[in-house]
Amino acid sequence: MSKIKKALISLSDKKNLKPVLKILKKYNVQLISSGGTYKEIKKLGFKCLEVSKYTGSPEILNGRVKTLHPKIHAGILSKRNSKSNKKDLKKQNYEEIDLVIVNFYPFEEIIKKNNNHKKIIENIDVGGPTMVRAAAKNYNDVTVITSPYQYKNLISEMNKNKGSTTIEYRQKLSEEAFCETGYYDSLIANYFAKVSGNKFQKKKLFHANLIEKLRYGENPHQESAIYSSQKFLSIKQLNGKQLSYNNYNDIFSALLISKSFPKNIGTVIVKHANPCGASINYNKIKSFKLALSCDPISAFGGILSCNFKIKKELALELNKIFLEVVIGNGFDKDAIKILSKKKNLRIIDSSNLQLKNIQNIHSNLDSILVQASDTKLFKASDFKVVSKKKPNSEIIKNLVFAFNICRFVKSNAIVIAKNETTIGIGSGQPSRLDSCEIAVNKMKKFNKIENNEKIVAASDAFFPFVDGVEKLVQSGVSAIIQPSGSIRDKEIIKFANQTKTILVFSKTRHFKH
Repeated sequence: MSKIKKALISLSDKKNLKPVLKILKKYNVQLISSGGTYKEIKKLGFKCLEVSKYTGSPEILNGRVKTLHPKIHAGILSKRNSKSNKKDLKKQNYEEIDLVIVNFYPFEEIIKKNNNHKKIIENIDVGGPTMVRAAAKNYNDVTVITSPYQYKNLISEMNKNKGSTTIEYRQKLSEEAFCETGYYDSLIANYFAKVSGNKFQKKKLFHANLIEKLRYGENPHQESAIYSSQKFLSIKQLNGKQLSYNNYNDIFSALLISKSFPKNIGTVIVKHANPCGASINYNKIKSFKLALSCDPISAFGGILSCNFKIKKELALELNKIFLEVVIGNGFDKDAIKILSKKKNLRIIDSSNLQLKNIQNIHSNLDSILVQASDTKLFKASDFKVVSKKKPNSEIIKNLVFAFNICRFVKSNAIVIAKNETTIGIGSGQPSRLDSCEIAVNKMKKFNKIENNEKIVAASDAFFPFVDGVEKLVQSGVSAIIQPSGSIRDKEIIKFANQTKTILVFSKTRHFKH
């Protein structure tokens, strides 16, 4: 047990402080504080000694130097069972500090709201993290509190132990304290990297907040959790049982696609992180039905995401099929009421989500792979028509749609489309020809295709042989878009011309693994 006799309190976030002050008063703990925190403690009616009077040194440099004093840090760092430490304290007339309650300047909030570099720099806390590190290092004797959410447990701990804390409790707080300082430092380091344009620092720092522990990972024998670079997720669950690792993976895949659609239109259904149907249509119900028609079997138990507000009429249609998750860019009250009749159906509101161009991170073995996001959306001017037969505006529009969807499909990827709707998707195959065959088979199985219909296909990477293109053309595809770059590009152009097929080069590859 470690008795708390003296506490130093320095807070940026001063909420919910009164209950803590009450427990400290109950056990006759002397309080030391400075600046705004000192004023807040006095305002709440509690006795407190100002830091400058405690140290005998005034605050200087416009408040930059307050707690950076040996009387403070010696009091925190001194080992209670060390005779030499006690001798040093006595010689300097210093006293032990048993409790440190500190939270930092709101650097994270400042960089979100402010572009003034000088102001941002002034909100880098120095004294706070220094005290926290010292207290956390000396957890054997010192209790360190770094967030208001810890107050409740501190009060409970002190009441249970009559003003003392246990070593187990202090060690846990020490872990949290070092996490807090590490998180804070990573924010600052990443800010400077952004300012300097350094995308790949020599030592890469990541910051993330635990959102929740999940039931399990991809399989029941795997533990899992979800973290966020923000304090809260931008998406909100309105109904249904707890989301799983697989649910989140599919949700993020679905949102990347649906949020890439034009404003307030578009539906996608995702299964195992691959789209199994997508459609852009201004009629919301038609958009859903067209997306479903691409592959209704794969859509069973899938994740549906709409880039628009879901209303009553669509909700009634959605309830006719089995879905794991329904995502909408908002919901009306009637829609929520209807969808909530299925108690296990997860309903997700994505109206507050804005896609950001952030780095993609993948960890494996003892390594971390980092790359820029594949966020490029294409327009007709990005493409090069290389066949003799030229596309009209309708064909171009569908090629753009197919290629933009293709980048969300696991490689090797083939997307067949018409009327800005997928009608066949082949994904995740080691052979591109296999992906072509899967896409064609899906199209033939679920969609009635007339010979005179204009069907387009997109490939995420070049065709290494003519066989894949031949398969698509034989199935009724009239226009194909692919990145190019194969040594057999000329052969493929020749085949396209021989079969009067429109061939377009995107000049950009879209592998997704």
